Amino acid sequence: MRFDQFDLQLFAHKKGVGSSRNGRDSESKRLGVKRGDGQHVTAGNIIIRQRGTKINPGWNVGRGKDDTLFALTDGYVKFEAKGKHKKQVSVYAEMA
Repeated sequence: MRFDQFDLQLFAHKKGVGSSRNGRDSESKRLGVKRGDGQHVTAGNIIIRQRGTKINPGWNVGRGKDDTLFALTDGYVKFEAKGKHKKQVSVYAEMA
């Protein structure tokens, strides 16, 4: 008898598993802009949580070890262009 004469059916090697093996996901990191342009901030307020320096620190803004940008003084947030392709955020005492 030849192999192609058999009525051969192939099935899955593992059965479909239920939801008990699913449902894993990482906890959200809550990244993003926390204080908008023109908003008042006090020293120490977080302005942006980010991964990498997508936005650079400007005047009166510090950068944490995880690239978080925070206000060094009280004032108002101002987002600015830094060159042709970069952005920076500064804190000014008076609205410009």
